[in-house]
Amino acid sequence: MSDIAKVFQRLKAQGDGALIGYVTGGDPKPEFTPRIAEALVKGGVDIIELGIPFSDPIADGPTIQAASVRALQAGTTPQTVLGMAGEIKKKCRVPVVILTYFNPIFRIGMERFFRLTKSFSVDGVVVPDLPVEEAEAYHGAAKSCGVDTVFLAAPSTSNERLRRIVSYTSGFLYVVSHFGVTGAREALEDSTVQLIRRFLPYTAGRVPLAVGFGVSKPEHAKDIIEAGADGVIVGSAFVNIVLKHQSDFGRMLEELEALAHKLKESAKKRM
Repeated sequence: MSDIAKVFQRLKAQGDGALIGYVTGGDPKPEFTPRIAEALVKGGVDIIELGIPFSDPIADGPTIQAASVRALQAGTTPQTVLGMAGEIKKKCRVPVVILTYFNPIFRIGMERFFRLTKSFSVDGVVVPDLPVEEAEAYHGAAKSCGVDTVFLAAPSTSNERLRRIVSYTSGFLYVVSHFGVTGAREALEDSTVQLIRRFLPYTAGRVPLAVGFGVSKPEHAKDIIEAGADGVIVGSAFVNIVLKHQSDFGRMLEELEALAHKLKESAKKRM
């Protein structure tokens, strides 16, 4: 059983949902990222999702696009982020998932990429622009290295395609809560709850279901977990704090930990 699966299993036994926290590796400087991750874990984040900055992040909204630009300007490379992942895993002792677009994997070479991820103790990889129909070699390379492959499913995903996505997914299924790109939102759409209920029969007993895109407030986390999801993924809300306090590192860490704590408390199911 993978470390990601163990986290979900433990939380399910406690009746709690998982909090997955995303940060862009290297934003605003590479040396900040491990401390940022540590603050999130202290606040209650169960799994760290670490983004490899990319010049054309098509699934991301303005917040994370800008974070990628800052990280690239600071000299962050894919290898830099993989090194951060290893440091975070060793110090924080939580699973680390890498989010990257397919181009960096292609440039590094698929087999070499997964050997690197394994050597840095990365637990899983998310590739938003890799369709499941073209993922056979990718899935095989990851499986041979014992790395979970986290695929995405969206509101437009048909039931037939969802079955195929679930069959290729390990770690957790990343449910895109709405059409469009990432970014903090004020309210959770009713359609998100309906989407969770539609997907649950396909994931139950097979793979945990975690919801992201637009999840930024404690009440969002509460509603998503109460709808039956196994976890919530929060990114832009954390990245906004990094941007707001990039010149005051201490304040940044305090606010990251505080928001993570509020979100984690809301993700707990109270029987």
